[in-house]
Amino acid sequence: MINFLNLEYFLTAAEELNFTKAAKRLYISQQSLSNHISNLEKEFDVILFNRTTPLTLTYAGQALKARARQFLDLRDETYKEIADIKDFSTGRISIGVSHTRGRKILPEILPLYKERFPNIELHLVEGNSSELDSDLLHGKVDLIIGMLPFKVDNIETVPLCDEEVLLAVSDSVLEKAFPGKVEETKMLLEHSNDLSILDGCPFLLLNKGNRVRTIADEIFEDSQITPRIILETENIETVMALAGKGMGITFYPKMFIASRGALDTVLRERGPLNFYSLNYPKAHGVLAIGYHKGHYLSQATKEFIRIAKETI
Repeated sequence: MINFLNLEYFLTAAEELNFTKAAKRLYISQQSLSNHISNLEKEFDVILFNRTTPLTLTYAGQALKARARQFLDLRDETYKEIADIKDFSTGRISIGVSHTRGRKILPEILPLYKERFPNIELHLVEGNSSELDSDLLHGKVDLIIGMLPFKVDNIETVPLCDEEVLLAVSDSVLEKAFPGKVEETKMLLEHSNDLSILDGCPFLLLNKGNRVRTIADEIFEDSQITPRIILETENIETVMALAGKGMGITFYPKMFIASRGALDTVLRERGPLNFYSLNYPKAHGVLAIGYHKGHYLSQATKEFIRIAKETI
């Protein structure tokens, strides 16, 4: 019978191809890791690693690595299903969401969820769109919340609400770029979907991998302009604050502006900041929940999805 702990340790070592790094990742000693690998090799009566520098997998090791994740996923899915059948009074769900979006929508969902299911443990994983897609693919989260489409195969999606990415431009940026023609430029931005008029203006963008950045890049490509990017960051609130100070132009989800009177705050504290709806289909999307079709969907997760649909 396969020892799942040996299998978990083997898979980590197979991914790292370095016993020292794998042991550190597992918070065990290198000797302990070597013992687990040796036990697995004895069980199968094969050599799994070529003890070379760098470390490599044997053919048998490659075959086991391909199956190991399936074994471990099946074990996890079985435990989840049995736990649900036994008693829904306890459980755990992992939710993947971006930091900023989580700050907007989770306060609407989690208090209600926790009131109805006080013994369900909630675990939040924050990251950008690419990171969350990867977490869902590898089973690190039960579901993710973000804008469609998710870049994950074999995923089921549950739409929550419409979402729109707006262009945020301060008066001071326009005054520098179009002296004497600020109002005329505002009119163009208000009624035209041609961003080429902003070619040469400074832009503040999120790092690649973020969904808003992906949308921005697609809009730039459609507009056939190469943006003058003066700052890239992982924090959307940072680009928003700097845009309000006139440092550059950025893109910002309408949902975030609508929250907590954010637009009034911007106008009051940061000076004139104009928001424009973009007449690009890619700037209009759907906020949704995504979960993997191949993974068991616990009752706790189903209830979270139901409450989110009712609330958002």
